[in-house]
Amino acid sequence: MSSSSASGTHNFKIVLLGEGAVGKTSIVLRYVEDKFNDKHVSTLQASFLNKKLNVGGKRVNLAIWDTAGQEKFHALGPIYYRMSNGAVLVYDITDEDSFQKVKNWVKELKKMLGNEICILIVGNKTDLEKDRTVPVELAEEYAKQVGAKHFLVSAKLNRGIEELFLDLTQVMLQKAEEQNRAKENAINRGGSLRRNVLIVNDEDVDELSGGYRRKCCSTN
Repeated sequence: MSSSSASGTHNFKIVLLGEGAVGKTSIVLRYVEDKFNDKHVSTLQASFLNKKLNVGGKRVNLAIWDTAGQEKFHALGPIYYRMSNGAVLVYDITDEDSFQKVKNWVKELKKMLGNEICILIVGNKTDLEKDRTVPVELAEEYAKQVGAKHFLVSAKLNRGIEELFLDLTQVMLQKAEEQNRAKENAINRGGSLRRNVLIVNDEDVDELSGGYRRKCCSTN
């Protein structure tokens, strides 16, 4: 999962999942390169971009994987989301079916990675608010049920994009620090347990009293 290089940089892998044409590529390009293309171009299998940032004095490198949304590529999903620290599940607010597909991805991620992965559910295309078919309340309630955060964004208008990746990065940093503390505590507990172990031979133990017999030599 996450790793820290010798220079103290946190490396995180993020995967974007969702139906085709919901705007996954537009979200990544807007965030990393501040570009937007009105013409929809299907992602073939997957591509990834890097983004370096500084969060609260901590250097972070994000490897952001943009996956194909077409059904024929669905089986490739596990190849891309395994070992991911974060997942951005994107739906189109004007396409109710794309929101239902997000639920399938949530189930799959929970089944494969449990609580190891930080999940954001993102409704894209808020610039088409008048055509909305997915109620905000419904999406927010669902996100709450599955322990995810919900964001509304517009890649076209560059609304909410920076915020969603910053929020996800902060959550991933917090989780990484919790895991490091847990490891340190486990190591410390293991060390103290070892220090408290007394090695004795079987014949030195008085099974009846639970104490120890002092061995001595017989003298004539």
